[in-house]
Amino acid sequence: MSLDALEADLARQLALIGHGGADWTRPRTHPDGHVYDVVIVGGGQSGLAAAFGLLRERVSNILVLDENPPGLEGPWETYARMLTLRTPKDLTPIDFGVPALTYRAWWEAQHGAEGWAAVDKIARGDWMAYLRWYRRVLFLPVRNACRLATIEPLGDGLHRLHVAEGAPLLARKVVLATGIQGGGEWHTPDMIRDALPRARYAHTSEAIDFAALAGKRIGILGGGASAFDNANAALMLGVAEAHVFMRRKVLPRINPIRFMERVGFTGRYPALSDAEKYAVMASFLGHNQPPTNDTFTRAAAWPGFELHLGAPWLSVADVDGVVRVTTPHGSHDFDFVVLSTGLISDPGLRPELRLVADRIARWADRFAPAPGTENALIDAHPYLGPGFELLPRDAADADALHGLFAFNYSALISLGLSASALSGLQTALPRVVKGVTDQLFLDDREQLVADLIAYEEAEFLGEWPPERPTA
Repeated sequence: MSLDALEADLARQLALIGHGGADWTRPRTHPDGHVYDVVIVGGGQSGLAAAFGLLRERVSNILVLDENPPGLEGPWETYARMLTLRTPKDLTPIDFGVPALTYRAWWEAQHGAEGWAAVDKIARGDWMAYLRWYRRVLFLPVRNACRLATIEPLGDGLHRLHVAEGAPLLARKVVLATGIQGGGEWHTPDMIRDALPRARYAHTSEAIDFAALAGKRIGILGGGASAFDNANAALMLGVAEAHVFMRRKVLPRINPIRFMERVGFTGRYPALSDAEKYAVMASFLGHNQPPTNDTFTRAAAWPGFELHLGAPWLSVADVDGVVRVTTPHGSHDFDFVVLSTGLISDPGLRPELRLVADRIARWADRFAPAPGTENALIDAHPYLGPGFELLPRDAADADALHGLFAFNYSALISLGLSASALSGLQTALPRVVKGVTDQLFLDDREQLVADLIAYEEAEFLGEWPPERPTA
């Protein structure tokens, strides 16, 4: 099957399941302009799939915003530096059960079934190419180069979205499909920020010109999967030495995501009690995600690669243009350092939420763990409703937050591996779509119920006794 043939088959499958049709939502008007039923912020895999899910529910008055140029949404062509995805190739996270929309169908249309059998893991660039195709064949309404600056609640179920480029937008619902960093910020230790000029370090989430560091020495703080991804990328581009430093004395070996996938945790996690969720995520966050075996093998094979175990950075200093790193085992001089230090999820760190952040309920507001088991990282996460909706700290703030959904990594504690993890998207997408569409329906229920009661459009047109032709 060719790609053209697959696209024809996809169009037929969408017709067979009744995709499309007239919207059921009630149009809103506002003197400042058009009111969208839903604006999705983020045009990566989560945002695109959420848009398709809404279209399947006959909610088409929607818009997807993304701050990046077309084709560069999400991390895959920006800061992601792994050669392949880390998830199993047979996951079907964003197809909503439509066979012709799966990654495998897209791949086999170009490379055949034999090509698919030979694939171990999905190449990162191929996944991005699939997402571009997904957007095109589903005719998803995406506005690129448009960055959300601030969400302003207007009351009466409306929000004004101030964007950095262009006039503000009006929306009834706002879905923050802003990825792994969208619930907070990437973590830069104060030790680094206070000691080094900005030109001497970068986080793995940033653009790094490794080619400009050819022949140089770099140090990488952190032992998660991204540390090894960046070491590989640097050495491939000519960096002479890449040293990875870990606080742990042994390499991380356990990836709890594999267990979650196997026993249904990714889909059923939301059914757990708060106490069970807290315990699960305390354990989960205690694991560094290990590199894949092939990533580690490639890194270890480079002559310039060095791994330092049990070597936390005690101090960092800029010494005559050289970054001096001190560990319990001595000092090392580098031309540049890279931080694989993860992120912090806290809505108070998000500029687009600055007008409402203090009103958002956190886990610390809703759940008290047993003494001695407190976890500050968990406590700072937003405490979300079952459809990813932000909830208020106080009932008086409910109106300001109504219609805001955190479909990003900050949903981890409340709803598990879901919004920005391929392992959880398959079950998370129907949940957020239901959350959004239920709110749209309930917001208009008074009029909808009244209209139903008053509904008098005749469907049956028969008469009794029937008219019979006369002889």
